[in-house]
Amino acid sequence: MKAGPERDLADRYLDRFAKSGPPIGFEFSGVGEIAESRARSADERRREESRRIADMQAEGAALFLLDERGRNLTSEDFSRELADLRDQGRRHLTLVIGGPDGHDPAFRKAAERTIALGAQTWPHQLVRVMLAEQLYRAATILSGHPYHRA
Repeated sequence: MKAGPERDLADRYLDRFAKSGPPIGFEFSGVGEIAESRARSADERRREESRRIADMQAEGAALFLLDERGRNLTSEDFSRELADLRDQGRRHLTLVIGGPDGHDPAFRKAAERTIALGAQTWPHQLVRVMLAEQLYRAATILSGHPYHRA
């Protein structure tokens, strides 16, 4: 992600999550990025990108894909999903924002969850900000912090 206000905002929320997560059992290990595939067809690009993401994943990591066709979760539902993984002893979660061509169907099928941030298609930079904010919000919900008021 290029430098700019979107990156600054995403970094701010990820920093907040990194600080608020450990007391409730969440550790933030960072953001991994892959370059967009230059393969000729969309199918090839999706397969290549999926393989590269899978290679980056920690062994046994839960896989959540963000996709506009996924399930819409409330912030409370999202926080419960994270808490359930934690409570099951799952130490790693990979959250994947799709590329311009979307996700490979086999990769989507392998995911434990496919979630949406609404029915619209959003630019990657904004999705990263929204996802970072939701991670921080989940930590505040689970810790009882007043940041989230419903």
